[in-house]
Amino acid sequence: MRIAARVGAAVLGGYAFTWGLVALATALLFKAGMGFHDAEFLASAVGLLVFLVALLWTIACRRVALAWLVLAGGGAAMAALASLVQKSIV
Repeated sequence: MRIAARVGAAVLGGYAFTWGLVALATALLFKAGMGFHDAEFLASAVGLLVFLVALLWTIACRRVALAWLVLAGGGAAMAALASLVQKSIV
């Protein structure tokens, strides 16, 4: 069960964290003047590396609860910030 919790945190939490980062980076880069598709591509390319780091960090982390908190909580916070940035653009 502990292994399933760690793998779940790595995959699902890593996905949530990466999704939040890509959304926030895309919104901030677009607001800074970069074209939308260029910002989206750059953020997605960086997101691939971030997802890999999140997976590896989760496997190396001593406490699974900390990994869930950082990844899921950080992803939710970045998604909320991305939503605020997007509202300020429109």
